[in-house]
Amino acid sequence: MAPTLKWLEQNDASLIGDLAKLVAVQSISTDGEHQKEIDQSAAVTCDLMRNAGLNNVQVLKTGQSNPYSYGEWLGAPGKPTIFLYAHHDVQPINYVADWKSEPWTLTERDGRLYGRGAADDKGAIVTQLGAISAYLKTKGTLPVNVKMLVEGEEEVGSSNLQGFFVENKERLMSDVIVVCDTGNVEVGMPCVTYSLRGIVALHIEVQSATKPVHSGTAGGMMADAVIALNVILSRLFWNHKKLPVPGLYDKVRKLTGPEKRAFRKLLATDEKLRSDNGILDGVELAIETKSNAHEATWRKPSITVIAQEASSIKGASNQVLPTAQAIVSCRIVPDQEPEEVYEQIKAVLVKDPPWGVKVNVKPAGAVKWWMTDPTGPAFSAAMKALKKGFGAKPVAIGCGGSIGFVGPLAELFGGVPALLLGIEDPLSNAHAPNESLHAGDFRKLTASLTHLFDQIGNLPDGKVK
Repeated sequence: MAPTLKWLEQNDASLIGDLAKLVAVQSISTDGEHQKEIDQSAAVTCDLMRNAGLNNVQVLKTGQSNPYSYGEWLGAPGKPTIFLYAHHDVQPINYVADWKSEPWTLTERDGRLYGRGAADDKGAIVTQLGAISAYLKTKGTLPVNVKMLVEGEEEVGSSNLQGFFVENKERLMSDVIVVCDTGNVEVGMPCVTYSLRGIVALHIEVQSATKPVHSGTAGGMMADAVIALNVILSRLFWNHKKLPVPGLYDKVRKLTGPEKRAFRKLLATDEKLRSDNGILDGVELAIETKSNAHEATWRKPSITVIAQEASSIKGASNQVLPTAQAIVSCRIVPDQEPEEVYEQIKAVLVKDPPWGVKVNVKPAGAVKWWMTDPTGPAFSAAMKALKKGFGAKPVAIGCGGSIGFVGPLAELFGGVPALLLGIEDPLSNAHAPNESLHAGDFRKLTASLTHLFDQIGNLPDGKVK
């Protein structure tokens, strides 16, 4: 391992330069206005793959999908094959005035690398390729086979990804999945994520009339659709109790004793939680009584109103508005069924509408939860690799977010283990202003991946599960 680790040290500036090249490309996938940049981002990723020494590098598509960058190295016959996943598309720049440096210029400040996509998920691309390069540039070989796919539409729901996997099953078939698109509970503490929440989203629209009417004429007489909508949404207020949705908790898998103890050991102070999340003084943490932040965000359902629309404040007029709409997003956990959760929340939203307004609720997308047993040869290899790379004991954690393809892909590959390794931390601000990646953890994760290749390559008889 010495030559590979030495190569990483000597080429640190070059790897950060590779990340800067990726960050510079404005590969926003959410607005439909940056197709040229998304194509460019895929091309830059392919160039970096070739420079790392991968073979059969190419841009792939399925149907009308955004481009996938693919490369492989299959020069280790008889050894396990690792499937590496990352994505090159990013979120838009929001709250522009809050950025402290140019979002598309990678900027190092106080030990962190700032830029849109630095943490989510272009940093993962470079760590994976850095580990590959460290072997191929020093030894000319890898201890495992590698297939690497970098997606171009993760930030818009990966609607084409499962079809792409099925279409390219033989090309992609591997023994272990490695995803570096999750987080660590704190800087310097390596984490392996073994559970992900899913999502059930609902679009609700309220209508009270066929047109807006002057509030001097109709105010106090005509039903205000916006107030009606907010009365309905207020039914979801939980006030430190369970969510007030009948049946929602019937199938929620209970935490085991060891899980509860492990989660408590990892808890940050209330002060740190407030600071990391920018919670204002005097605003309570909205945690269920007798629960804690990790239980709440990793293994309990939650409901958020992620969008609400009636009219523009800029163009506001004295009118009673006839329509209003919102998107309600529910994070689901093992063993909830998305279809059942949708119906349970819908029932709350449509019941007894204020003033008899018309309420229409329809699905706005769903992603199933995922959970695995974090034991076995592959997980042991990951824990050993992270300990070597970070110089700290790794921990197994849950995640409040969703990565919808992990479960289906593991099943498609025959039930192979999926290793979700953290690259973000509580200060990374993914999707928000001043997104950043901790430079030290960036280096440590790259080193950990080189150790992971070595650990998996040396498993007895190549058995990963």
